[in-house]
This record gives sequence, structure tokens and C-alpha cells, in this order.
Amino acid sequence: MVGLAAMTLAAGLATTPVAEPGERNIFRIPREDDVRVQKIARTPGETGWPFTVDEGLLMCLFVAGRPTVYFGVVEPHDEWHEEPPVRLVMVSSDPFDATLANMAVNDLIVETDGPAGRMALFAPFEALGRRLCDQPRGTEMGPGEL
Repeated sequence: MVGLAAMTLAAGLATTPVAEPGERNIFRIPREDDVRVQKIARTPGETGWPFTVDEGLLMCLFVAGRPTVYFGVVEPHDEWHEEPPVRLVMVSSDPFDATLANMAVNDLIVETDGPAGRMALFAPFEALGRRLCDQPRGTEMGPGEL
């Protein structure tokens, strides 16, 4: 399922017309094996958890030349669907990314008093995700490894 989330993320980001070599190239289209993944889960009594689900995947890859962090959940599916649906939110302390980029999946993020509250909740997870981007491409880490 981790590979499915990574593949979905990379496919959704493949919007630039030119694929250039070099992961940090601004025009390079991310691929499935570029994504670094770590399973994360909320611990009992944890405050400051920004997501409405208790566990998911923290992912990092270079988009337009900069490290970009996402949180994803692979939804349960039935026999009618070949692939389970994956929901992703961008984890960022940038107000534009934290609000506008996540408008379609706002139900995956807890209610806050505004962009400042959301950015404060996202900041530690963005920092963790950026450390994940320091790992080799395609890395899958277990909980608590970073």
C-alpha cells in the first residue's frame, strides 16, 4: 500500500511538460521511486496532531526543485475497485500551501482557528518530513526512525 500511495502522489504531481534528470531540477516530473515514506501514528494523549485520522503515511519528495511534504491515507475499498483510493494533504507551514493546496481534502485536517493555527500544527510534521527528504530516494522508514 505504501507503493500505491507513492505512485498516486507522483502521478498527481506529473504536471510539467518536460522531464529532466536530477531530482532537484525544477522541471523534473517526480516518479514513484522518488518518494520517501514513513508511517506515522498518533500516540494516546498526543496534542497537536493535525489530522482527523490516527495514522497514515508521511511522504517527502522534490517538487519543482524543493522538498515537499505530504500526509496520505490509503482508504479501505471494496471488491468493485481495483485500487484503493488515496487521500493526500500537503503539510506545510506556508499559508498558501496549508490552505489553498488542501481545499479538496480539508476533511483530513482538524479544524483550526485559521491559517495560523493550521501552520502551527503542521510545522513539526513538515520539519520531520523534510528530514525524511534527506534520506535516499525510495526510502520506507518505520515509525519513530527519524
